Order: sequence, then C-alpha cells, then structure tokens
Amino acid sequence: MTTKVDLESALKDAIRSHNEPAKRTIRMVLTSIKLMEIEKGQPLDEAAIASVLQKEMKIRQESITDAQKANRLDLISSNDEELEILKSFLPAQLSEDELKELAIRIIQEIGATGPADIGRVMKIIIPQIQGRAAGDQINRVVRELLVSGA
Repeated sequence: MTTKVDLESALKDAIRSHNEPAKRTIRMVLTSIKLMEIEKGQPLDEAAIASVLQKEMKIRQESITDAQKANRLDLISSNDEELEILKSFLPAQLSEDELKELAIRIIQEIGATGPADIGRVMKIIIPQIQGRAAGDQINRVVRELLVSGA
C-alpha cells in the first residue's frame, strides 16, 4: 500500500473519529502532494511523497522553534502533535550511526576526498535514503566526514 493511500485512509479515520489535529495535518499534507502532482503533471512516487512529508515536518519544527522563542506553549504542543502525526507516515528514520556508515561507504566507493566532492556524494546518497533522514542532516554528516577526511 502506498503512502498516499495510507494518508487518505488515515484522513477518513480521523474524520470518523473527530480527531481534529490529525484531520487538519493530513489534509495539509494531501494538499501539498496534490499541488506537487499538478506542478509535475503526474502522480508522485514514494520518494517524492516522503520528500513532501519531510518538508512538512521541517515546517512544523521551525514553527516549534519560533513558538519557543515567543514562549507560546499552545503552539508548541499543537505543532508537536502534528509532527508526531507526520512521523507516523514516514519510513523508520536512520540513526546517526547508520547514516554515517552509509555515507562512509559511498565516500569510499566514489573516492571522494574533500569538501569539493559533497555534491557528488549527496547525489548518490539521497536516493538511497528516500525519506529516512532529513536533507540537512545528510548534508551535515557528509560535510563532517569529508572535512575530517573519512
């Protein structure tokens, strides 16, 4: 079953159970997916849907950071709840160690030697991860490894 079908099914369940946070969050994600499909002119694959989910999670995380600065506990809890709902639709996230192992393997495979090779490594590693880690986290790990000379 695809993630989009899972999202649509979860939306129906949220509507039936009157779960407003889930209903609101899933509708936003499905709208983002639909907009991206219209933009591309074709249905999204699983990797693209995972990317949309990652983007939505990043938006919530930034909102939490802003709400913490403004000391808005209501917004923090609301965004936390939405974040948990989004996480349930993503594949299991890679741990920092698993991400490092994968990055080291790819760096060794292509013979990357320094920061100039970050783009080459990212081009190979991102499709292999497919939503199991955030892009900024991947970039940070790859950059650290290449700068330290893995």
